[in-house]
Amino acid sequence: MSHYHAASPRYEPASMEFLVTAVGLLLFYALVRVTLTVLGIGKPKNLPPGPTPLPIIGNLHLLGDQPHQSLAKLAKIHGPIMFLKLGRTSALVISSAAAAKEVLQKQDLAFSSRHIPDAVTAHNQFLYSVVWLPVSTQWRTLRRILNTHIFSNNSLDANQHLRRQKVEKLVAYCRKACQTEEPVNISRAAFRTTLNLLSNTLFSKDLTDPDEDSGKEFKELVGNIMVEAGKPNLVDFFPVLKKIDPQGIRRRMTHYFGNALEIFEALIEKRLVISESKQDDLLDVCLKINLENPDEINRTHIKSLFLDLFVAGTDTTSNSLEWAMAELLCNPHIMTKAKKELEEVVGKAKIIEESDIQRLPYLQCIVKETLRIHPPVPFLIPRKTKTKVKLNGYIVPKGTQVLVNVWAIGRDSTLWNDALNFVPERFLTSGLDVRGRDFELIPFGAGRRICPGLPLAVRMLHVMLGSLLNSFNWNLDSGLGHHEFDMNEKFGITLQKDNPLCVVPSVIN
Repeated sequence: MSHYHAASPRYEPASMEFLVTAVGLLLFYALVRVTLTVLGIGKPKNLPPGPTPLPIIGNLHLLGDQPHQSLAKLAKIHGPIMFLKLGRTSALVISSAAAAKEVLQKQDLAFSSRHIPDAVTAHNQFLYSVVWLPVSTQWRTLRRILNTHIFSNNSLDANQHLRRQKVEKLVAYCRKACQTEEPVNISRAAFRTTLNLLSNTLFSKDLTDPDEDSGKEFKELVGNIMVEAGKPNLVDFFPVLKKIDPQGIRRRMTHYFGNALEIFEALIEKRLVISESKQDDLLDVCLKINLENPDEINRTHIKSLFLDLFVAGTDTTSNSLEWAMAELLCNPHIMTKAKKELEEVVGKAKIIEESDIQRLPYLQCIVKETLRIHPPVPFLIPRKTKTKVKLNGYIVPKGTQVLVNVWAIGRDSTLWNDALNFVPERFLTSGLDVRGRDFELIPFGAGRRICPGLPLAVRMLHVMLGSLLNSFNWNLDSGLGHHEFDMNEKFGITLQKDNPLCVVPSVIN
């Protein structure tokens, strides 16, 4: 695919005339809307409560650079079911476990459509993606393939040797850092590990070999896609700007998606040529289904499925591991307790097996507490009402974007004692889990659109975190004490640590 380069914009007199006309029309439209609002004409009745919107921008000015935090504060004023206008987009923000249960379980079907960001219209990804497709025959087919052939317990058990190999490489990388006394960027190391794990599950090969340019390119591709997807996009708030794409987000996504899809196409072609290949990976499974029933899944669906898995499964896992390590470094007594459990159950300085997880209750508590206070996707993937919906006595208009603020729910002081502090012990006797049944803790969502990769993510988090804790002692870089440690958040499609965690490992004696 040829690279797409945007020409530099030039403002000719005709362009300026268009701009003045457009601004004039917008101001006139705003004046009409304000007049109608004052007169009470055309306003839907019985909307959920929310802040009063300004002309044109609505409530956009209230979001700031940390929308999950801003909307959590607004919910304390307006309630857990809150209605906003974000530019020309209507939005419903859910900020309590009870309201989340209503939306994601009791009325799941009514809220099961997706709000489509403009960025994922690049290469029509939203038309083929299991993430963005509406609940339909095609969506069910793709979900069935994922649930049966990659995320079922049987499939995961059969592939656990792959995960062990990747964790062994991660530990070896950290051991090399011990010898040179260099800090390890936890998120970057975990990202590479997760990316290679996924590529082996899908294609039976690594795609991020640091000695090969193609591997570096693919790692950068996935990273660039995550960066663009996480940027606020004016087009999502003002659809009239779609043709202009003022920030160039869709243009860059078209380039990145195109490169990734080309890589997948080459892998498919190579596999088809080697007809005797029996890798028993997801690529083989998809090609077999395509051969037997081309209408069920075609090559475009296969490539979009792979793109979904890489985008959804890398940043989320690596960020969660980074937050867990950061919290443990801030709370040395918790790290000591975790290392003691690992030593007693697994043995000192050993990589843990997935079969060990059930025998490590305190490690499980640490993972749950990390996901409670640092959910990977703070608003989950946005949903949308396909029709007008009645919710707790309110009317939610058709086409409303639905944001479930799991970050706010995880820090709700009415649900959690000592809500803002990292206290893994709270889960030792609570019985709460992250699998979508307990709405106080839904980092992977719930209902029919729950993240299908949950079983793999949970295994990977425990094995990577447990192995790193059990194999090394960890110290902050630059001699920082745990009281000085920066725990600021960087908002995007995933919730990242603002300053990457770089820690220095040392061998356990």
